Amino acid sequence: MKNADQSVPRTKPGKGKRRPAESASKTSEKASPESCDSSCQSCASKGSCSDPRASQAFASSSQLSRIKHKVLVGSGKGGVGKSTVSVNLAHNLKSRGFRVGLLDADITGPNIPKMMGIEDQRLRSGPEGIEPAMADGIKVISMALILASRDSAVVWRGPMKMAAIKQFVADVSWGDLDFLIVDLPPGTSDEPISLVQLLPGLDGAIIVTTPQDVALLDSAKAVSMFRSMGVPIIGIIENMSGMLCPHCGQTIDVFEKGQAEAVASGLGIEFLGEVPLDPAIGKLADRGRPFVGTESPARISLDRIVDRLVEKLSGI
Repeated sequence: MKNADQSVPRTKPGKGKRRPAESASKTSEKASPESCDSSCQSCASKGSCSDPRASQAFASSSQLSRIKHKVLVGSGKGGVGKSTVSVNLAHNLKSRGFRVGLLDADITGPNIPKMMGIEDQRLRSGPEGIEPAMADGIKVISMALILASRDSAVVWRGPMKMAAIKQFVADVSWGDLDFLIVDLPPGTSDEPISLVQLLPGLDGAIIVTTPQDVALLDSAKAVSMFRSMGVPIIGIIENMSGMLCPHCGQTIDVFEKGQAEAVASGLGIEFLGEVPLDPAIGKLADRGRPFVGTESPARISLDRIVDRLVEKLSGI
C-alpha cells in the first residue's frame, strides 16, 4: 500500500481530498450486508462495499455526465491483445477529432501507460479531483501511474481493487469527453462487474478474441456475462487474424480462419472486423506507439472497425 501512494501529491489543506491509493485503503472498510442497496445484490463484493449508496452517488456524478459515450473493451481470457486494441481504438478516435479518455481497469496488471508511452508520468490531484495523465491528447488513468516503480506489485484483495476502481471512475477530472474507452482485465469477475454497476449510461461492450477455440469459448462467456447485466454488445473483434508473410506478402492462417465471425453469428451479435497478426504491432507497443499511424493492413482494418463503431453509436 505504501508504494502505491508515494508518488501522488496531496491536495491543498482544507479541500477534503484524499490521494488515490490512500482513499482506496480508507474505502475498503466493510458495511453491514443488510445495508446494501438492492442494486448491489448481484455484485461479487456484496456486503463489503464501502458505501451502500454507491450506485446512486455514481449515477449522479457530474464528472461522468460530461462523458458522451462509454465503451468497455473486454475478453474472456488474457493474451488476446485486448489492451492493444483499446489503445489503438483510442488513438484512432482521437485522430478523427474526438475527445477521448482511456481507463485502464486492470488494477494488478496495468499495461496501458507502457503502450501509451507515458510510464514516467504520475497522477496529480487537482481542484476537481484526480488529474489524468496525457498521451497525445488522450486522457489516461491507470494504477501504473501511481506505483512507486514499474516493478511494484499491487497485492490487493477484491475490496481494495474495487475501491480503487470507484475512484478511477468518479473521482477523476475527466472533463468533457466524446469517448471513454475502458480496458477491462480478462475474465468475468469483480472488476467488470463493478464497472458495469458504477458507469451509468454504458453504450456497450466490445469483445476481443483470437481465432483459437479456447479464446472463443471464453469470449462467449464474456458475452453471457454482459448480457446478464443488461450491457449491450457492440460486437466482436478478431485479433491476430492471420499473419502477413514479410517475404511474399501472402496471408498465413496461424489459427483456423473465420472462427470469430462464426461465433458472433451464432451469438446473434455483430462481427466488427479482424486485425491481422503483425510483429511490428508488438514492437510499436513496446515503444509506446500505436499502429494506427502506420501504413499497414492492421491500420486499415482498424479504420473500418472504428467507422462501424462511430456509426453504431452516432444515434445514441
